[in-house]
Amino acid sequence: MTALHGFDDRWRRACAALAARDAVLGGFVARYAGERLEPHGDVFRALARAVVGQQISAPAAERIWARVLGRIGEAAPRTVEDVGEDALRDCGLTRRKAEYLVSLARRFAAAPMVAADWSRQSDDEAGATLRGFRGVGPWTAGMAMIFALGRLDVLPETDIGLQRAAAGLYGAPRSAEGLAALAEAWRPWRTVAAWHLWRDLDPAPVAY
Repeated sequence: MTALHGFDDRWRRACAALAARDAVLGGFVARYAGERLEPHGDVFRALARAVVGQQISAPAAERIWARVLGRIGEAAPRTVEDVGEDALRDCGLTRRKAEYLVSLARRFAAAPMVAADWSRQSDDEAGATLRGFRGVGPWTAGMAMIFALGRLDVLPETDIGLQRAAAGLYGAPRSAEGLAALAEAWRPWRTVAAWHLWRDLDPAPVAY
């Protein structure tokens, strides 16, 4: 059994629970009822995509990621390691981000972690494992936990888009602390709440 077994049912239960307790989220749940998070299980790909997106705007991240994929073809440890840091910098990555991507590629190529490895770890354990990789902080780890592993109670509290949405919709302080305090009411479904806030910010579902 993989970590994503039964994901559809858990997503539906989470949506129903959040809609019952939060009128704002209830509206979003109804509006986007035909859509949901689509976790893909590829932790390396999610980490690589998130590293590209660190501390830059979403449109800029999309452009650079498209260039990276155009160069490597497939977001896999082998392709990233083969192309090397210089080629990644030519795609628009900073020197540090290129180093992070190649370092991640080497770690995953040397010791691939399959879905079963992650499924045995709690959210706290998985987050700690991910943050142990060079260049992976809390936000980047959160993106992998959400979009690759499908963990449903993850809050990327430093995400600027989520902070902006929380401030505009709920009057929460526009800060990581303000978002975290607001999100206490969403446990144990903070990922689901965050996904709906992201979804309302963008014309297409966010993905990493």
